[in-house]
Amino acid sequence: MLDFLTFKTFISPIALIVFYYMGAIIMPLFIWFFSRWIMKKIVVIEQSYQKAKSLAWSSLSLKYKIVFVILFIVSFMFMQLLWRMAFEFLIAYIQIREVMVNGVV
Repeated sequence: MLDFLTFKTFISPIALIVFYYMGAIIMPLFIWFFSRWIMKKIVVIEQSYQKAKSLAWSSLSLKYKIVFVILFIVSFMFMQLLWRMAFEFLIAYIQIREVMVNGVV
């Protein structure tokens, strides 16, 4: 227990995997529902959102609407990829450190 509290023992990769899935699945859902909730609570934000949405969608042609949706999906997938790579790096770092400290392969 003392090794854990003094950071001589790192958290296991299993904990990192749990946090990865929390961030990859739960966080986008939470942000979506929170933004919907905040728009219902604050009328000015809801009105601004509706006005900006109607203005943007009415001024764009079908081609640019499709491009916008595709760019949104690609950027979302890119963020998910970066999130995954960050956690892969952390897991690899912990595994490398364990090998160097303990000498176990």
